[in-house]
Amino acid sequence: MINTHDILETIEMIDNENLDIRTITMGISLLSCCDADIDASCRKIYEKITTKARDLVKVGEDIEREYGIPIIHKRIAVTPISMLCAVSGGDPVKYALALEKASQAVGVNFIGGYSALVHKGFSAGDEALIRSIPEALARTEHICSSVNIGSTKAGLNMDAVAMMGRTVKAAAEATKDRDCIGCAKLVVFCNAPEDNPFMAGAFHGVGEPDCVINVGVSGPGVVRSALAKNPNGDLSEVADIIKKTAFKITRVGQLVANVAAQRLGVPFGIVDLSLAPTPAVGDSVAHILEEMGLETCGAAGTTAALALLNDAVKKGGVMASSHVGGLSGAFIPVTEDAGMINAARQGVLKIEKLEAMTAVCSVGLDMIVVPGDTTAEVISAVIADEAAIGMVNSKTTAVRLIPAIGKEVGDELNFGGLLGSGPVMAVSKASPLRFISRGGRIPAPIQSLKN
Repeated sequence: MINTHDILETIEMIDNENLDIRTITMGISLLSCCDADIDASCRKIYEKITTKARDLVKVGEDIEREYGIPIIHKRIAVTPISMLCAVSGGDPVKYALALEKASQAVGVNFIGGYSALVHKGFSAGDEALIRSIPEALARTEHICSSVNIGSTKAGLNMDAVAMMGRTVKAAAEATKDRDCIGCAKLVVFCNAPEDNPFMAGAFHGVGEPDCVINVGVSGPGVVRSALAKNPNGDLSEVADIIKKTAFKITRVGQLVANVAAQRLGVPFGIVDLSLAPTPAVGDSVAHILEEMGLETCGAAGTTAALALLNDAVKKGGVMASSHVGGLSGAFIPVTEDAGMINAARQGVLKIEKLEAMTAVCSVGLDMIVVPGDTTAEVISAVIADEAAIGMVNSKTTAVRLIPAIGKEVGDELNFGGLLGSGPVMAVSKASPLRFISRGGRIPAPIQSLKN
């Protein structure tokens, strides 16, 4: 039975506590679009996306109006494009332009899947796709790119890690006239999930249905507000409050996912129950940690507080949805979180502390602005460090660094919108060149042997 109190509570969450559905993401398989002729393949891609996702934005807007639930983004994720490159050959940027044209036709905010999976090595199409990423991101507005360079089962492909350091630098240079926006649409993964609805890392895995709806929820402000009502509770009570709040948030996501899937005539996939912040005041994961009792995010105790938060979110959210997937945790993207931005500006939150925090939450070193003269091998080494955390701990980790060309520590970079703004953060300049240049693979850890 629908409870009046629950209805009023949900309205309060939406009106005053920044509860929203961050994204409805339609996953579309492009395997049926493979063709030896790249131009024919691009035509098939355009036709399939504009057919499957024709009503995606309209359905999302209809649900917003009918249920009063904000749905911030409508997105598409597609099969990793490197797989199509393996069949067609040719210039992969043609695929990026076809995806951009299709995204504009259906009106979505982003389309992810300009991606390659190279955790155990390069297959046909992978290297060409990776080399094309800087140009593809510079020539498009809606395309997002990701590369999976490691996994717990495979270890780390250090040749790919080295290649991605150079790719991130090249993407920054290619878009330096637009605040290096290309790097904000490029993420490097270890243990990338196949059903993630969040950008920039969304792609449609080969084990997924032909078409599917995945939903990503949010609501850091709701969690903070719930904690503020019990300022003196012990940490067991804090965990319990977060679990109950995460359950309520995820139920909203499940409702939207079911309605959207039904109206679009495609299967419901998963709800990603992540706490995804925004630069808006009152919508910050950092502020949740501060509500627990930290003076500032980044202070001693931050990692422990974040571990409690992430675990409680998972425990509460998993009971509220029939299928949970994606990343599902607490995101800590620096430029996208008002509290993180403030802590970084104060110098309390540093990259080293963020790396420790990523060991206990989703997803990784995300949306961190570094000096423009940061070398490719330093970027590669940061990727390797973060990927090692994911590999050893059997969790998804990722790196989204933005080398701010022409800017130094203390300067600011401003993207606007959900991507936010933030200070240029210091990164060690000690050279890892010899280590990165060795190449090869870091073997999978012993805990990968679970068969």
